[in-house]
Amino acid sequence: MATLETFPNPAPNGRRYTITHINPEFTSMCPKTGLPDFGTMTLEYIPDKTCVELKSLKYYYLDFRNKGIFYEAVTNQILDDLVELCDPLEMTVTAEWGPRGGISSVIVASYTKG
Repeated sequence: MATLETFPNPAPNGRRYTITHINPEFTSMCPKTGLPDFGTMTLEYIPDKTCVELKSLKYYYLDFRNKGIFYEAVTNQILDDLVELCDPLEMTVTAEWGPRGGISSVIVASYTKG
């Protein structure tokens, strides 16, 4: 798996702001059929002390291209990995999957710092 990286939050003095990164070309593989799944992965978060570095995020996403994983699992894995990485105040991962057999799916996983 690619190494995710962070950088210091440039506005850590109590200012809450939202960062949104959208990857409209996310791919993974269906664990049942081995066929590719295509979707849009949206990461939205309110940083605490660190922010996710984009190049490392791009390569992290690319690692899922050949991984057999269900929609629900990939969405929650991304949330878990990114929460562990940067310990945000809030984070939501939304996975919008292209139609398969006439059905589209949207999976949303969220975290709020306790």
